[in-house]
Amino acid sequence: MGLVRGFEMTMGYIAHSVFRFIQLVLALTVCGLYGVDLHKANQEHKYTDGKWAYAEVVASLSAFTAVLYIIPFMSRVPFAFVWDTILFVLWIVLFGIFGNMYIHANAQGDSGIIRMKHAVWIDLTNALLWLISAVGMAWYYFKHRNNKTRWTGRATV
Repeated sequence: MGLVRGFEMTMGYIAHSVFRFIQLVLALTVCGLYGVDLHKANQEHKYTDGKWAYAEVVASLSAFTAVLYIIPFMSRVPFAFVWDTILFVLWIVLFGIFGNMYIHANAQGDSGIIRMKHAVWIDLTNALLWLISAVGMAWYYFKHRNNKTRWTGRATV
């Protein structure tokens, strides 16, 4: 492994970590945006709406996954792209649920509706990031699954 290959691996890992960090930040942002309403309902002793609980679960799973993928070599787990695809679908469902409720809503100065309109677009951003991640992880998996050994280059790993 030469100096150039080591530099490419290092830059690739840094780019991967920055991408995962962005996913982590946006997932935690969604936790905060939807958590405000859950906290308010809890303070008023009202029931927890399943839509908001679903949003918190999806955001929490995404944040946990992003933290795991930042760990070196965790992203090389076979079929990791399948989990990324599942998260993409979960985010699209979340976008559909809240997009249907808030995209066409007239806020008329209501800060709660304005906040939820922003949350809907962050949901879509998260979905697109997980789609990019799924495609990238699938490309990485299928590109590197028939690698030769590093020592001799003759055997298939």
